[in-house]
Amino acid sequence: MPALHRVILDTDIGSDVDDLLALVLILGTPEIDLVGVTTVYGDTRLRARIARSVLGKAGRQVPVHAGLVAPLSGREVWWAGHEGVLHGDLTREAYDSDDAVRFLVDTVIAAPGEIDVMAIGPLTNIAAAIAADERFSRSVRHLWLMGGSFTDDEPEHNFRSDDVAARTVFASGIPTTVSGLEITRRINIGSDELARIAEAGQVGRLIEAEIEQWWKFWDTAWNVPHDPVTVLTLTRPDLFEFTPMGTISVAEGDDEGVSRFEPGRGVSRLAAEIDAEAVSAAIVDGIIRGSGSRSAAGLSR
Repeated sequence: MPALHRVILDTDIGSDVDDLLALVLILGTPEIDLVGVTTVYGDTRLRARIARSVLGKAGRQVPVHAGLVAPLSGREVWWAGHEGVLHGDLTREAYDSDDAVRFLVDTVIAAPGEIDVMAIGPLTNIAAAIAADERFSRSVRHLWLMGGSFTDDEPEHNFRSDDVAARTVFASGIPTTVSGLEITRRINIGSDELARIAEAGQVGRLIEAEIEQWWKFWDTAWNVPHDPVTVLTLTRPDLFEFTPMGTISVAEGDDEGVSRFEPGRGVSRLAAEIDAEAVSAAIVDGIIRGSGSRSAAGLSR
């Protein structure tokens, strides 16, 4: 099957394990042609090396570009401290450049209306690309985001970490679909799902170790795959219901980072309902495929 979607993944891979899960899910999705990975937020060079390491273990050659370190908001970067420790000597992992913004702009402008951008970290790189060239906003086919919380006043991490960038993105006019916490938290990965993933070769074992590290960090035995849910809003829209188009705002001041959606005139929509059982199965099955498992036998239908 030829790929239906050409995608750039913008990610803060290395902290929460869900970025790793999203990357491997993309690799296991034949409908996606992953044309590049850009990293954002904090030590983006380390994040780029982590992405390169994962791609190498999966046998894939994809351009990787390190992006902006500091949020436009000036907020201090949150850093777990375990980023990259399970990948061996990452200094041997060569990535393509330290100019993710230029890669984003050049790639999108060269193929107007053809590139989907999937941003699953703070939106610093995307806001910088918008500011760098006015053609970027009108050339992105669609923007797929994990961020926000739209049923309460909880400031979600990605939007709160760089609320300045988020406001720039939502004012840009790029058609956008957002998966908020109220949707992503309806899915979790526990020991049963992890056991299946761990059987899927080298990448599966890496995911097992990364998830167990994340569980230990939070003293829990499950986690929410926020970012993989966002992948499926692109590739399996039949598993979701979406709001009508409208506008998204991200507050500043006392409510900094709080996100709100207003239906009506606008170019943004939310994932509003989800087939949780089917999405959970699709995430695990896609991750197993992306991990390079030799057999797809036993995958859910």
